Amino acid sequence: MFDTVLIANRGEIAVRVIRTLRAMGIRSVAVYSDADADALHVAEADVAVRIGPAAARDSYLNIEAVLAAAKETGAQAVHPGYGFLAENAEFARACAAAGLVFIGPPAEAIEAMGDKIRAKTTVAAAGVPVVPGADGSPEELREAAGRIGYPLLLKPSAGGGGKGMVVVHEPAELPEAIASAQRVARSAFGDDRLLAERFVSAPRHIEIQVLADEHGNVVHLGERECSLQRRHQKIVEEAPSPLLDQRTRERMGAAAVEAARAVGYRGAGTVEFIVSADDPGEFFFMEMNTRLQVEHPVTELATGLDLVALQVRVAAGEPLGLRQSDIRFTGHAVEARVYAEDPANGFLPTGGRVLAVHHPDAEWLRVDSGIRAGSVVGTDYDPMLAKIVVHGDDRGHALRRMSDALAGTAIFGLTTNVGFLHALVTDDDVVAGRMDTALVDRKLEQLTEAEPVPDAVLVAAAMDELLGMQPTGPVVDPWEMPTGWRLGGATGTAFRLTCGDRAATVRVTGTPAAAEVSIDDAPPQRASAEWVDGRLRVRYAGEATTYARLQQGETLWLAANGRVWAVGEHSLLAQEETTDSSGGPITSPMPGTVLVVRVEQGEKVAAGQPLLVVEAMKMEHTITAPTAGFVTELPVTPGQKVALDEVLAVVTPHAEQED
Repeated sequence: MFDTVLIANRGEIAVRVIRTLRAMGIRSVAVYSDADADALHVAEADVAVRIGPAAARDSYLNIEAVLAAAKETGAQAVHPGYGFLAENAEFARACAAAGLVFIGPPAEAIEAMGDKIRAKTTVAAAGVPVVPGADGSPEELREAAGRIGYPLLLKPSAGGGGKGMVVVHEPAELPEAIASAQRVARSAFGDDRLLAERFVSAPRHIEIQVLADEHGNVVHLGERECSLQRRHQKIVEEAPSPLLDQRTRERMGAAAVEAARAVGYRGAGTVEFIVSADDPGEFFFMEMNTRLQVEHPVTELATGLDLVALQVRVAAGEPLGLRQSDIRFTGHAVEARVYAEDPANGFLPTGGRVLAVHHPDAEWLRVDSGIRAGSVVGTDYDPMLAKIVVHGDDRGHALRRMSDALAGTAIFGLTTNVGFLHALVTDDDVVAGRMDTALVDRKLEQLTEAEPVPDAVLVAAAMDELLGMQPTGPVVDPWEMPTGWRLGGATGTAFRLTCGDRAATVRVTGTPAAAEVSIDDAPPQRASAEWVDGRLRVRYAGEATTYARLQQGETLWLAANGRVWAVGEHSLLAQEETTDSSGGPITSPMPGTVLVVRVEQGEKVAAGQPLLVVEAMKMEHTITAPTAGFVTELPVTPGQKVALDEVLAVVTPHAEQED
């Protein structure tokens, strides 16, 4: 067994691997970029080595720097996590050449399954069903599209994680879709080859976890349902799937095992299938991920197995020690991915300093996180912050626990998708198991609808302020009591509060234990409040709510039921439109990189015409003209990094240009 392992990754997966290594008595080595010098995985590891500047290509994708760190620290093996170099055959070979064990499959297996075109051919030869499709040049894809039929799915041959995948509904959309998919594929994977496949109607995304050792043993650990997706990116995963019957489960598991055997697989891997919700007995191979999956914790909770520990033992040459009949499944597990993004604003990436993190304290809850108070979330890497994972006796029980876990989660300092996740896992169709990969897109408006600031939040903020005004010693003089009492009766204490786009005067009469509260001119309601273990417990209008709280300067952060509010004189959550129909400066809606500039200075443009594409955290955002006119300023170029609200272009309306 190894005594030192280097983790060639960052964030929550690096922290998760480090903790298993610690439990196994193995010394852990973290690597970090300049952007991650104070990151949680750096603090958790036994040793940490700087490998370069913030740009991933100069740090986490820099094979020479990673290998040098391994040599410097005496590591005998490298765990790649997922993303970055995890499915890079060149890296696997470089590890071997440097005398390091790559904790993953052989390079040949990575190559066979990393190329989607070759992967389909390989597994089809092993008897695994595949989706009808084609590959080739843009011209060949356009020709093949007629045979495959519409809608069809374009995806990078060398890709993964949903990046570059485009659904094409009619022939007129195909040329631009090919160009966009190629651009993303070239940028993300250095390979712009594409694969076109028949798009299965009402598709369910179901994957099988496999494990294999070098002694010829291959087993599967059941399936995970990953149908809740947005833009082909998984959001919520669960095990087992509510769709499959036992016979289909066994057939799919056997097919996954054969796919792994077909490439001489070793370690942990996932075989992904697409299943029609209309015909769940029919399934097709999509791809094999030759690494640990983001959603592996749901399998761990359902089986009681530590997949990272098994990866390490297999890489050290040990046999699995498991037969298929040894695998036992208990209850139901669900995982939700927490991202730094704003669902109410088109899921634009967010960032900033994490002020505090709160999660419920429950034995059924597991949180795999890469952040802590003080962490700075930037735009250099993927926006996933943490994974919330729960286990229950059955699916309904697990979903209720997930609802409770998300309701009790608060990340202060930046906008996240926690509220969106809470809405999703409590959606009627999700609870009933009526899911497919398009469900989130169909319901996006209701899932992301921006809710007004509740009266209860303003009352809670006022009561919190009142609690802070209470004298700490004995009081005799009634004028020192913050009750609003004066000669002639109580007048109350007034607070002028702002939160988001709402401003109101909240008047409190009485004490925190027994008060009358009114908002603006509304009739007063009874309220009470107390601080309990650092949280704010408020009863108002007959309802009791417990808030996570943080006072940060002039701003009070409150969180409950998956939502976060910043209350103060100036709300940290308020945002203003940066452009309107009168033209003028067009600013970046997020910090990122200018990917494409579609116009030139002086060019005449129509209202709504695409001007630029800005990319941040692996997401493209098209910037359009707010009005018809001329591009009078264009200060940015492709590849340029831009800040939030930085001017990208100026469009001057026709009339102003003529003046």
